[in-house]
Amino acid sequence: MRLARGSFFRHGVFLVLAAVLALAGCSTTDTFEQPAPVPEVKDRSVDFKTVWKMSVGDGHDGDFLYLAPLNAGDTVYAASADGELVSVDAESGKLHWKRDLKERIFAGVGGDRQQLYLVTREADLVALSREGGEELWRRSLPTEALAAPQSNGGIVVAQTTDGRVLAFDADSGEKRWQYDGVVPALSLRAAAAPLVGGDVVIASFSNGKIMALSAEAGQPLWQYEVGQPQGRTELERLVDVAGQPLVLDTAIMVSGYQGKLALIDIRTGQEIWSRKASSLHAPMIGGGNIYLSAANGDIIAYRGSDRRELWRQDKLSWRQPTQPAAVEDYLVVGDYEGYLHVLSADDGSLAGQTRYDGDGLRVSLQRLANGNLMVFGNGGKLSALTLRERD
Repeated sequence: MRLARGSFFRHGVFLVLAAVLALAGCSTTDTFEQPAPVPEVKDRSVDFKTVWKMSVGDGHDGDFLYLAPLNAGDTVYAASADGELVSVDAESGKLHWKRDLKERIFAGVGGDRQQLYLVTREADLVALSREGGEELWRRSLPTEALAAPQSNGGIVVAQTTDGRVLAFDADSGEKRWQYDGVVPALSLRAAAAPLVGGDVVIASFSNGKIMALSAEAGQPLWQYEVGQPQGRTELERLVDVAGQPLVLDTAIMVSGYQGKLALIDIRTGQEIWSRKASSLHAPMIGGGNIYLSAANGDIIAYRGSDRRELWRQDKLSWRQPTQPAAVEDYLVVGDYEGYLHVLSADDGSLAGQTRYDGDGLRVSLQRLANGNLMVFGNGGKLSALTLRERD
């Protein structure tokens, strides 16, 4: 089964969310913690080299959003909350085109071979041409969306914050089907984009469940519970799946907040293996190991063959690190203050560091086709970077 590749929260409310995350922690027994200070790198062995850089509007413009650029091979598409949309050559950083959409953007960028997809603050799903960003059609969603719409070329799927999954015809925008999920009383302000394959859509929900739906009609095929609410208070019972599952051939790997890290058969929903974990991000695979940014900020490495913990780096505790990006013998994560940290994949030791964006880093770092690392900061700074060994 092949899968395609592919409102209002200002700083004050973000601090409330950060407090909720800190109070909840990795388990119901964790207590509130202040973020660790920027760690000192004593044995710096690598530096960052900028291949190209540019600015995309005002980035997230103070909103608590996840506007990740779309890596489409030789082209990168990026949008800002204040409505700027750009098409950039992934190799050189040359600007192909730029459009001012003149409206606030809340989710995106998604895309297929012909079109790009965004969701506005007014909850409109908008399809645009990849060739120049011209609007092709738009449809109203029942409420806001934070997850980037996803498409297999035949349908485009949007998931709203109230748990609804909606599919539209990619060519005409005609609504094809809708599935109404269950949303708990308390959930994280986070979003996992749906996975859209030729015959299945996999959606993640804030009740800790993964659901497979028929791409043709939206009928449920199977569900899997990544996290099960436990405890007496709503905060203790908070579970969520906030990171898009990682596709591995005929299986998906998923991690949940106050839940577990698990490998699931994509055809049946049967669990292949699992272990207790808590994370707001999807896991990363590299060199036969599994890497995870834990909800409390620890970066953890597990051996792929038996999921035994190999090492744990705790010097980034509560700094809200992004999903790890595997780059050769290193891992790179960003944090809420805009620092990029380089860790040795062998033992987790800190090997490099730089301040990238003073407004912070929230969306995952991405590897481009040529191996460069694409980074998009909250303030709108978009760059392609490489790691360079120090003399």
